[in-house]
Amino acid sequence: MMKQILFAGVIGLFLTLVGTPLLIKLLARKGYGQYIRDDGPRTHGSKRGTPTMGGIAFIFATVAAYFLSKVITGYTPTYSGLLVLGLMVGMGLVGFLDDYIKIVKRRSLGLRAKAKMAGQLIVGISFAVLSLQFADVRGNTPASTKLSFITDFGWTIGPVLFVVWALFMILAMSNGVNLTDGLDGLATGASVLVFGAYTFIGVWQFQESCANGESLTNPGACYEVRDPLDLAVIASALMGACLGFLWWNTSPAKIFMGDTGSLALGGVLAGLAICSRTELLIALLGGLFVLITMSVVIQVGSFRMTGKRVFRMAPLQHHFELKGWSEVLVVVRFWIIQGICVIVGLGIFYAGWAAEK
Repeated sequence: MMKQILFAGVIGLFLTLVGTPLLIKLLARKGYGQYIRDDGPRTHGSKRGTPTMGGIAFIFATVAAYFLSKVITGYTPTYSGLLVLGLMVGMGLVGFLDDYIKIVKRRSLGLRAKAKMAGQLIVGISFAVLSLQFADVRGNTPASTKLSFITDFGWTIGPVLFVVWALFMILAMSNGVNLTDGLDGLATGASVLVFGAYTFIGVWQFQESCANGESLTNPGACYEVRDPLDLAVIASALMGACLGFLWWNTSPAKIFMGDTGSLALGGVLAGLAICSRTELLIALLGGLFVLITMSVVIQVGSFRMTGKRVFRMAPLQHHFELKGWSEVLVVVRFWIIQGICVIVGLGIFYAGWAAEK
């Protein structure tokens, strides 16, 4: 069964390593270049015209890697896997429309705010509603109406509040990745670390699944997750695909992921958290995305209440650029912060299991 994870990661890596330069040539030929804000750091002027919508590469690679790993190993897709992939593709499509209008139609704001939100709501609600269907023999659906940290806890919030909660997570993570995607390789590299964490979590949950209760030393410490191994397959495919994309996206970037990629990555991160019952843990595993989002919230809130700015520029990565840090220095140090968040998050995840044992 573990072969699926290996095949998915390797195929995802290979497809983006080989496919991304082909996409770069196609986008460059059509003139689909990045728009750069005039009020941003001056060093970003050289990025103008760099091909964008690169998220197409790792979205396609992830989907292809997932299904090819199934064909090679003879296993069938699961409902959890299909729903999480559907969420990624759906959010990526919304981002693609936004990018397309910005670049091809030459409308700087892209999709109108209401249209963009409507698209995200349709995709998010569809995922949330469907994730409460398709119960397995143990009665587990891909998602649960209970809140979760390292596993489900507390009371059932009901399907309506669950849909609201799932939408909040999807929109928050999508915006977090979108805000982080401001420097070459920053969001891509940070995402690789989180997907690596979810590969480990999926494997661990599969090995300690309540469905394997007879082989566990303490059945009370098991995980009630519908398809943990398939979530690990998707996370591995994403890790490989993003690594391959990072080869071309690292400084100086030959291509940007655009909203196509950032919305897709944020959506799939939320989907993995919901289906693996680690909804609150994602705030720590994806700590860099949370930190950067909060910098924008603080900046806007401070300016509206006091007329003063806390940072030289938000999101946070641009604040440090304006302080004189080079782009590469900011990216590497932020990757370190993200790595620390992942280590702490996985430590808490393991500690929770060990405490039950």
